[in-house]
Amino acid sequence: MKAIMEITALTLMLVMAGGSLVQADDISLTVYNSNLGVVRETRNLTFQQGDGRIAFTDVAAQIDPTSVSFELTDPKLAVAILEQNYAYDLVSPDKIYSKYIDQDIEIVTEKGEIFSGTLLSFTGGYLVIKQKDGRIFSVLQGVVRNVAFPELPEGLITRPTLFWLYNSNFAGPADALVSYQTTGINWQAEYVGVLSDDEKTMELTGWVSIDNHSGKTYRDAKLKVIAGDISRVRQQPIYRTDMMEAQVMAMPKAAGFEEKPFFEYHMYTLPRPATIADNEIKQVTMFEPARAGVQKEYQYMAEPGQTDVTVFIKTTNTKEVGLGMPLPAGRVRIFKADSDGAIILLGEDRIKHTPRNEEVKLTVGRAFDVVGKTTTIDQRRISDRVNETDFSVEVRNQKDKTATIKVTKNLGAYWEITKTSLDYVKKSASEVEWLVDIPAEGKAVIDFTVRYTH
Repeated sequence: MKAIMEITALTLMLVMAGGSLVQADDISLTVYNSNLGVVRETRNLTFQQGDGRIAFTDVAAQIDPTSVSFELTDPKLAVAILEQNYAYDLVSPDKIYSKYIDQDIEIVTEKGEIFSGTLLSFTGGYLVIKQKDGRIFSVLQGVVRNVAFPELPEGLITRPTLFWLYNSNFAGPADALVSYQTTGINWQAEYVGVLSDDEKTMELTGWVSIDNHSGKTYRDAKLKVIAGDISRVRQQPIYRTDMMEAQVMAMPKAAGFEEKPFFEYHMYTLPRPATIADNEIKQVTMFEPARAGVQKEYQYMAEPGQTDVTVFIKTTNTKEVGLGMPLPAGRVRIFKADSDGAIILLGEDRIKHTPRNEEVKLTVGRAFDVVGKTTTIDQRRISDRVNETDFSVEVRNQKDKTATIKVTKNLGAYWEITKTSLDYVKKSASEVEWLVDIPAEGKAVIDFTVRYTH
């Protein structure tokens, strides 16, 4: 472990020797719900006049180097980026060993034994060393306490780094705006809804949940998230070696989130700085709890073999019912408090991006005390192109109060209901619906005949 720490320190010195080492002074992060983030940083860089080289460290490990843009904040100054190298061959014991094959090293074991000589191989968990007297020793890698290398192999660094070759018309420090895209970061909305005792209202709380695996921590960042589906070009595979190069052009000169429309999307801006750590899921309140009026709905899909009745909670995303805000796509968990105060999970569902004044319909689960049954009673051939089928649908309500059930049937194409025991509503070219009030511990039966034309 001591050897690795010494290697890390040496690497930092080598990076600094290759050019100025810079840190972020100001950073903003925009996260999309499509595994994409856009990073924009202000850093104070020191340039030399004419051609020079600078190391821009602490970038996301999953950066898209072809997306990098560079701009000085002072329009009187000019720096042109001539070439960009993205280095991500990070230091590790195995990489150092591999670069020292056929070169001299010195190792110290846990027992204090010292072996020095030419490293022949390090496969199978063993280091094979040929000493100057010709003797060959095989040392178990797990018993090695310390390793001494003459120097760090060229090309290894401690963190992903952009190396720029540039041409400057001045010498000295200047503030630069640098932005780039990165994958490995995503966000989604998380909602928690708590039903009232009478199940007629629901208190809804929204959260922004950010999952960061981009390989970078964004400290005190100005955070924005974008709700909407943006078009992206699928990248062709890039076959990387130890160093990937990309040519870039020099760029010429609340309590929760604040929401606003932005182009064809919705933008949510956090009014305070936030730190998004690498390998962390961070949750931030999206909006204050809102109490909305809701309705409970039972639906039975009338198909042979189908008995389950689905329970939904629905509302309209309007100010009149207590909402009226753009709701980004995400998961909704629905709870209800028991008489003793315990919170019980009723079910969970996902919603799509839902603008204002649109319906929100959540699948909660399957009704325990309401069941259905669909039976095909008879089938007849009327002619070469016409058939008829008789159906019987029975829905039973074992609850201790009346339940209103929506019975739906998908009939396909070229159909006509010639007879029915209860009026129906045609919902689409292929679907019909009956609305049935069933008393407590009662049942309802719908008999109907469908004529199909082929």
